[in-house]
Amino acid sequence: MMEARRDVFQAIADPTRREIINLVSQESMNLNAIADRFDMTRQAVSLHIKILQECGLIMINQQGRERFCEAKLTQLKEISDWVDQYRQFWQQNFDSLDKYLQKIQSTNKSTGKPTKKSTTQSPNKSKRNKNGK
Repeated sequence: MMEARRDVFQAIADPTRREIINLVSQESMNLNAIADRFDMTRQAVSLHIKILQECGLIMINQQGRERFCEAKLTQLKEISDWVDQYRQFWQQNFDSLDKYLQKIQSTNKSTGKPTKKSTTQSPNKSKRNKNGK
């Protein structure tokens, strides 16, 4: 049987896990303090934390009887790198569109063609009263 590998994409797919990352990125928190922020059982929060730990986004430190969660956000670089390839794709497409629109505008200016339709209202329509007369 093949063992499922958790990755950072799986970790951020859930809104609760994203909120846990947000909380512990601001300060180290114990499990109870994190669980108190959510409307779910401590066991459910612990499962989310376990997934985040398996993905390398959270490190748990034992301090006496307390377990504190600390964010390890370097793994998010994998997501940033993945998103960047699509950002570059869209940026290139928007740059091409911008060049095309500039070309059309300069062509229209040189030929004297209007770039917009006139939206002026006929004088008769503007003098109508509220009853349409």
